[in-house]
Amino acid sequence: MTLAALAAAAAAVFLLAATAQAVTGFGFALVAVPLLLLVTDSVTAVVATTAVSLVLTGLIGYRERGHVQRPTAVRFIVAGLIGMPLGLVALARLDERPLTVLIAVAVLLCAGLLWSGVRVPAGSGPQWGAGLLSGALLTSTGMNGPPVVLMLQARALAPRPFRATLQIVFLGQDVAAVAAFAVLGYLSPVVATVVAAAAVGVPAGWWLGDRLFGLLPPAGFRVLVLTTVTATAAVSLATAAT
Repeated sequence: MTLAALAAAAAAVFLLAATAQAVTGFGFALVAVPLLLLVTDSVTAVVATTAVSLVLTGLIGYRERGHVQRPTAVRFIVAGLIGMPLGLVALARLDERPLTVLIAVAVLLCAGLLWSGVRVPAGSGPQWGAGLLSGALLTSTGMNGPPVVLMLQARALAPRPFRATLQIVFLGQDVAAVAAFAVLGYLSPVVATVVAAAAVGVPAGWWLGDRLFGLLPPAGFRVLVLTTVTATAAVSLATAAT
């Protein structure tokens, strides 16, 4: 695939991913990484998605900062930093196919947990554990959202604080992850091409998703979260099987 074709495909992927992020508060990486795997390699998909997510969550987090649950967000960010080295080892050591399978399994497990309606404890201890897992998933699969989503759902937050707190958590973790990717030499010209495509796809997707967000009742909010994750899990499974 030429760089021009890759950029066009990436722009379309990021449009869908940004729409999901704007509506649900998460879902950017869950949508973007598996779909990018259809057009590029696993490392490029993970690194580029994390870099784009850093910019997106920074902008959203600043705008929504008044709704953030700050002690909870700090706990997830610090725990995520501790868990990131485990994910970096997986990213460096695993070959292309095992890494694709890891991504697919991670999405499927998260989708199953969210659909099951399982209730997890909402105390600080489980939050530290979810943060550790989130950091490890970010640097290995690019998808740090599900453990944090499950914990915030256990707190039964309203949609706006839910979305705002997620953005700050993602921002803090993304900054550290992108810095680590840069040190390890993962910021290649191909990654730069995919990231540049986000300048087209992300604004359009966020504009669309932000308008859908205001139209959804709480029940529709939860259904859309679960549908987004499940649909992406199906794509991940198909990609890993080929």
